[in-house]
Amino acid sequence: MSLIEINGVNLNIEIQGHGEPLILIHGLGCDSTQWSNEIQRLSKNFKTVLLDCRGHGKSDKPDSYTLNDHIQDILSIMDAFKFTTANLYGVSMGSYIAQGVAISQPYRIKKLILTVPKSNGLTSSTQRLIDEHAADLERLNEQEKLIFFYKHMAYNPEIFLQYPNLLKNSLTPKQTLAANKALEGFDYRSELCKIAAKTIVISGKYDGLNPPSDGKLCASLIPNATFIEMKYSGHIPMLEEPDIYSNIIEKFLSN
Repeated sequence: MSLIEINGVNLNIEIQGHGEPLILIHGLGCDSTQWSNEIQRLSKNFKTVLLDCRGHGKSDKPDSYTLNDHIQDILSIMDAFKFTTANLYGVSMGSYIAQGVAISQPYRIKKLILTVPKSNGLTSSTQRLIDEHAADLERLNEQEKLIFFYKHMAYNPEIFLQYPNLLKNSLTPKQTLAANKALEGFDYRSELCKIAAKTIVISGKYDGLNPPSDGKLCASLIPNATFIEMKYSGHIPMLEEPDIYSNIIEKFLSN
């Protein structure tokens, strides 16, 4: 991967494969390594664009930025690489960014994958969960707090034994605060009707961060969107039900 200046910040970007562009947008506190289980497969049929969003991974980390900054970064990446159109694949925070891009320039986005999304929020979903359970969390030690998040993020919390680094955040507290603040107070509900892309929305039945009701709402407001609920997943269906999930993604992208 290499650092490329986009909108005044250096973003860590890597392009693999050939075919139609497919831009993959990771979740809050994560980075492009989130796609390590999927990228080889996806790059066989698409020109995949991996990036660390601003404030994340190896990209620059401004003291403050907004969700719109993330959206403009994706559009500017498309312009920089001369992509007239592209497909977007966003997970959690990445799905908020992807929705914003598809609303902003609807006819530049051909296919849209929104995994564990929501259409609006006063805070990041992580911050909402922390705020709602603040009194309980105060009484827990660090290990107990991890177990708390495990239970709210996965159908079977033992998935975190298989992926012990899944919730590890490389951001400093200051950087984490900036990343969370960027997601405050967005609401796409009145604008999702503008999306022209063929869209699939995927939620996990046991997701305590962005529950299926959030995904269903997204899908109901996007013209001709398809909603799928993963029956044995929480917030990480790509790891909890990997075969079923990958088949859904491949079928959607190939049609």
